[in-house]
Amino acid sequence: MAPLAPERAGTIVSAFSGAHVLVIGDAMLDTFIVGRVTRLSPEAPVPVVAFDHQTQRIGGAANVAHNVAALGGHATLIAVAGQDDNSKTLMRGCREAGIEAGFIATDSDRLTTTKVRIVTERNQQVARIDYERDTDIAGDLVRVLVARVKRLGAGAKALLVSDYLKGAITRTVMDAVLHLARPPKPPGTPDTLPAPSIPLIVDPKIPHLTYYAGATLVTPNHHEAEIATHCRIRTDEEARRAAREFRQRANSESVLITRGEHGMWLSSPEAEGAIPSIAREVSDVTGAGDTVVATLALALAAGATLTEAASLANYAAGVVVGRFGPATLTADELIQAIEN
Repeated sequence: MAPLAPERAGTIVSAFSGAHVLVIGDAMLDTFIVGRVTRLSPEAPVPVVAFDHQTQRIGGAANVAHNVAALGGHATLIAVAGQDDNSKTLMRGCREAGIEAGFIATDSDRLTTTKVRIVTERNQQVARIDYERDTDIAGDLVRVLVARVKRLGAGAKALLVSDYLKGAITRTVMDAVLHLARPPKPPGTPDTLPAPSIPLIVDPKIPHLTYYAGATLVTPNHHEAEIATHCRIRTDEEARRAAREFRQRANSESVLITRGEHGMWLSSPEAEGAIPSIAREVSDVTGAGDTVVATLALALAAGATLTEAASLANYAAGVVVGRFGPATLTADELIQAIEN
């Protein structure tokens, strides 16, 4: 696909400022316990980690919203958490990141999804412990989320669903988002006049594939695309076939398959083709998909074409994979990456 000119990239990125993106999905907390490994345990063939320090970062849908805010956009987050200390830490982290996060509903029957990673000083992961309850939300909690989607999404320039399969994205919640993105035409509207629409980007999970019908863009990674389409993806031609099949199965307008070191493949009515990876150094791919969808949403909100948005997202991913853990970048860093 044709490269994005730096001048055009600068115009789009400058329009990120203040663009309102509504993020709906599964927020979580990422905890990193960091230490030194110098020996194996005499009790079992496992490394002994001598504790050095601990850090916490907001993750999942919260990291998506953090990326929107870091790039200069106005991020509003709708999510679910437990009524526990980790929920308080998550909400505080959202506020510190500049996210409008007074809309995290709490559920006394639910743990705040928390991923605890034990890592070495060289950022090598030793183990991970997940605290979660991933059953779908129900009853009053669903009604609360739907009401907030309707109220907070009215002025949004883009909608972004971050589905980690932890219970926040149900069919009812997704239907409310789709209705907001594609509202029905008022009675008497001529058929020649297109219905107003808001770009809707979905970072998917395959068990919910049928939920996303009507989305502007769905962004599976290559493993998810292979599972959904039963197609192996090793070459560009296989990526082309899988992307077309995925669009049909998801009934979405477009699909962007992220392929790690092989870049991305975009399939849409306006364009189709490979976007080569530009990452120079890969430290950690954790959260890279969050950066991709956040950049896509802001670019579309700023008036970019889908091809331009995908190119910007590819540059953004190339920056954050060189950083450890769920990472963000600024608009200036994105422009610098393109110019370099």
